[in-house]
Amino acid sequence: MLEFISAPEAAKKWGISERRVQKLCEENRIPGVAKFSRMWLIPKDAEKPVDARKKVVQKVDK
Repeated sequence: MLEFISAPEAAKKWGISERRVQKLCEENRIPGVAKFSRMWLIPKDAEKPVDARKKVVQKVDK
């Protein structure tokens, strides 16, 4: 059986805000999440999604 953590627990684990975790859940960016009443349930072994808002900058040798 899967074990779940709450959004505040995931926020602390991943070093981001609780609201950001909630948005990731709403956007289906975390596999296996479930919403129970007003609470998001996140699989305990879920990985933090890559932040699509940040661009990866590559150095170009001249």
